Amino acid sequence: MQDVNCVFCKIISGKTQARIISENNHALAFLDAFPLSAGHTLVVPKLHCSKIQDMDRKYSSAVFSLTCKVAAIVETTIEVNASTIAIHNGKEAGQDVPHVHIHIVPRSINDGAGPIHSMFNVRPRLNEEEMDLLADKMKKSLDV
Repeated sequence: MQDVNCVFCKIISGKTQARIISENNHALAFLDAFPLSAGHTLVVPKLHCSKIQDMDRKYSSAVFSLTCKVAAIVETTIEVNASTIAIHNGKEAGQDVPHVHIHIVPRSINDGAGPIHSMFNVRPRLNEEEMDLLADKMKKSLDV
């Protein structure tokens, strides 16, 4: 199932051109049209899903398998030793296109970007008890 208004669905269906790097039965990898660094690649499921929890096991396995394969190709091709792998899972997290996509961004020591922790100016200060309560609540949600 695809969304006719989704740019990634249009790429998957061939209605919009992209620089495709690799694919498997359920996922597609292509260069980001607005790269943060040379080689910046996106991996998307071939099924329209807004968030990672909307994918079933078949699609999530295909997406992450292709991500692993393509991350190695990107790093080798760009001649870097590292990459940032990122998912913006929802609009509030910075997701611009409401279709699951994994960013593979080649990184070098002097690229000017930082770790994920550098993105947050305000962080919660949770004590040990609050952390334990939060972990317990999350674990209980898995049992439901």
